Amino acid sequence: MKFRFDHNNINVLNLQKSLEFYKEALGLVEVKRTERPEFTLVYLGDGSTQHSLELTWLNGRTEPYDLGENEFHVAFRVDNFEAAYEHHKQMGCVCYENKEMGIYFINDPDNYWLEIIPRGL
Repeated sequence: MKFRFDHNNINVLNLQKSLEFYKEALGLVEVKRTERPEFTLVYLGDGSTQHSLELTWLNGRTEPYDLGENEFHVAFRVDNFEAAYEHHKQMGCVCYENKEMGIYFINDPDNYWLEIIPRGL
């Protein structure tokens, strides 16, 4: 039996705002959508890997999600680290930098942290 990674999932409060953020910040675009009366699932892809990020929007949810002490994050490798860093600084979404390790994190509209890693690291 062989398993392979398929997707990660996060819940989002404002689907449109999240879709816009992920497209602008990381170039992720919608590759699949499932709509039901109580929820919508949108899968985002980068166009080069099979792995996707699933955004779950629960119809009627008005309260932000309590992320608690969850240290979960998704990491992205980027070819031009400096350009990505400048882009994210201009967006105002850099939330943590670890210059010693050569990485930084951005946060999305729901405050999930996304790690940005240079290609060669």
